[in-house]
Parts: sequence; C-alpha cells; structure tokens
Amino acid sequence: MPRLKPTLKTDVIGSLDLNPEKSVGEYRLSRQQERFFVKPPNWDSAGDSIEMLYIANARENDAMVVLQRQLLEEAQHQSELNHQRIAQMYRMQERLRKRFIEVNGFIKDCADKKRTAETIIRQQEAQHDELTKGIDEFKRSISVLNAFRTDLKATVREFEPYERVLDEVVEKSDIFVSPKDCLDRCDALMLAQVEINELENKKLQEIEEMRLRMVKITNEAALTVLGLKNDLAKLERSYNQSRALGLRWETTLSLCKDTISNNDLDKDRALDGLQILYRMLCKRRDLDAHFNRRDVEKTVDFIKREIELLNLVLRELEKSSTKGSKSAPQDGALCGAQL
Repeated sequence: MPRLKPTLKTDVIGSLDLNPEKSVGEYRLSRQQERFFVKPPNWDSAGDSIEMLYIANARENDAMVVLQRQLLEEAQHQSELNHQRIAQMYRMQERLRKRFIEVNGFIKDCADKKRTAETIIRQQEAQHDELTKGIDEFKRSISVLNAFRTDLKATVREFEPYERVLDEVVEKSDIFVSPKDCLDRCDALMLAQVEINELENKKLQEIEEMRLRMVKITNEAALTVLGLKNDLAKLERSYNQSRALGLRWETTLSLCKDTISNNDLDKDRALDGLQILYRMLCKRRDLDAHFNRRDVEKTVDFIKREIELLNLVLRELEKSSTKGSKSAPQDGALCGAQL
C-alpha cells in the first residue's frame, strides 16, 4: 500500500525523507488512517467514466420511478382504506353519541331518582324521629299520669276522714253553707295570710330602707359638718395669716411714713437753708431775690457762682503781699463768716 503523506525533502531521484529514522513510525501511522489511503481499482474495472455514471443514474432513476409508482399505488390504496375507516369512525361516533345521550339521560334519571329517594328518606327519618320523640313524651306523660293517679288515690284515702269531719262541721255550723264554702273561706284566709305576710315583708323592707337612708343622711350630715369644720379651720388659719401679714405691712407702712416724713422734713430744711443762704448772698450784693423756694436749680447755681467768686477773692487776698487797710480784712472776715 503506497504512502501518500508528503515527505519533508524531495531528491533528484525520488521522494526521500529528511529523517529516515522516522519513516517506520510514520508508515505505521499511515496504515492506521484512511483519509490519505487510496485503493487502486482492479485491472478489469472500467473506472468512473461519464457513460458509467449515466448508466448508474438511469438505473437508479428507473428504480426510483418504479418505487414512486408503488408508493403512489400504496398511497391510493391507503387513502381508500382511510376513507373507509373515517366513514366507519363517523358511523361509530354517531352510534356512540346516541348511546352516550341515552346513557346520560339514564344517569340523570337515576340521579334525580336518587335525590328524590334521599329527600324522601330524610323526610321519613325526620318524621320517624319526631314520632319517636312524641311516643317517648307520651310514654313519660302516661307514666306521670299513672304516678299522679296513684298519688291521688292515696291522697283521697288519706283525706277521706277529714272530709267526713268537714261535712259534720258544715252540718253542725250555721256559718258555712257547704264544704266548698268552707274551703273557699279557708282559701281566702290563707290568701289573706299570704298577703299579710307579703305586706309585712314589704313594710319591713321599707323600714330597713328608711333606716339605711337615715344612716346615710346622718353620715352625709356628719361629713358635711366635718367639712364645714375643716373649712372654718382653714378660714381661721387664713384670717390669722392675713392678720399677721396686715400687721407686718402696717409696721412697714408706718416705717415708710416716718421715713417719708423725715425725708420731707430734711428736704424742707435743706430748701429753707438754701433759700436763707440765697437771700443772704443777694442782700450782701444788694440784689433782689428773684428766685422763689421752688426754683432750686437756679438758686443752687447762683449760690455756686457766688461761693466760687468768694473763694477766688479769698485766694487773691491770700496771694497779695501787701496788706490794705483794716476795713479790707474785716470785709474778708465778714465774707468768711457768712460762708
């Protein structure tokens, strides 16, 4: 089998490998693959010519035409069978539909009958329960009546002597007309006794309520008196506190009045002193006193100017080295005395 793997080197003589030591391994690899393997045709093979390809295609075409005709016949036969089956299925479906309608109607009838039967059964059961309860009640009533009949007979036998005594009392007495009249009067007395007892209980209850109300009123009055006493004590404490506060304020006001009167007296004295000093200064300078007592600022300003002037004169006199006549020192002494 020739090896078609390309060699690594081409010689002048032929195809040679570049590495001959790898040729064995490459040969084995080429034997294991079929991609590059070309099987040579036999010696008597005509080969793949155009005529042979045409003949093969013609044969294949004839075979395909025959197969197509067979398939077409089978398809037509199958179509006829399908139409028959469809018609049969339609007939079967119609028959099944009718059967279904019949069965469905039968089922509905059965369901209606079942519901009707269940309703009747429930009604019968309820009626049976009611009748059973009525029978039990009647049995209990009969047993109660039997017991009452037995007790009544025993009571009649027990009170029969009393009945005879009552008849004798009615016969011998002129008050009672008949035993029934006697029993009615006894019943009336018993009812009157019951009413008397009820009235007594009612009056006792009213008396108890009155007692409780009196106790409540007494307690409320005691609480009211106690509250009034507490209020009186509070008022007394408030009066004492107010009195002490009034005395304290009275003392304070008296002190204030004394202080005010003293301040007014000092003020009047100061004003009188200022006015006297002002008049003395005016008299000294042979001026008229134009400012009254209320013109304090003007009076004080005038006195200030005069005193400053006198102080200036005094300093000038002290600075002078010459002494004048005796009248000048006397005038200075007089000014100092007036100041």
